[in-house]
Amino acid sequence: MPTPRPLPVAGPEGPIRTVAPAPVTRPEAVLFDFSGTLFQIKSYEDRIRAALPGPVDETAMDAILTSLEAGLTDPAVIEAQHARDVSSAAHRHAFTTWYASAPVLAPFADVLYDQLRSPEHWLPYADAEKTLAALDARGIVLGVVSDVGWDLRPTFARHGLDRWFGSWVHSYEHATEKPDPRLFAHACAELGVAPADTLMVGDHPAKDGGAAGAGLRSYVLPGGAAPGAVRGLDAVLRLVDGPH
Repeated sequence: MPTPRPLPVAGPEGPIRTVAPAPVTRPEAVLFDFSGTLFQIKSYEDRIRAALPGPVDETAMDAILTSLEAGLTDPAVIEAQHARDVSSAAHRHAFTTWYASAPVLAPFADVLYDQLRSPEHWLPYADAEKTLAALDARGIVLGVVSDVGWDLRPTFARHGLDRWFGSWVHSYEHATEKPDPRLFAHACAELGVAPADTLMVGDHPAKDGGAAGAGLRSYVLPGGAAPGAVRGLDAVLRLVDGPH
């Protein structure tokens, strides 16, 4: 594999030493984030109704969702999110602490977390499969780099989307989180491509956009797409096709 080109040392205004710009070539590999990029979990309303033993009317559901929103500012919940994705245990603790911040959900926090890990609760975006197939047809190798607390391969396999990927980088298996350059470098090494020839696609400006600090190109999708909706992944094909 080619030796990665070192990034120039930068001061407050920019690189300290001028360097010739690297030629922009067609990417040889594309790395994808998971949640919010290729997949989205079913709505909280659906998950809560599946977890609770009795019916939940709209008034009760609104109260539960309001409790979850308030829980995001709870100091214990905020503390639990620190280094959430560096291990399976930390990931479970972070999410169950948040779920339990809603009193009605506290007895069912583990049930809700098990949903999070279950392939049947995740939906691929409507344009995920055709985008992955189109990249494969172009000879682009693919990988997953995700901040997550469990193995994502069964979720991809349930929807027939695992067959296109040659690298799976789960943060919990490496005891670190994006944008740690080691995660992106590991995926590139597994795919046999240089970082400069790789595009990272995600939905988090700091974590996925941070791939640029590891020498990759990056594309950050806008947030807010509903589960199963068209995600706008056709933009990835336009980036791959050029012009370069």
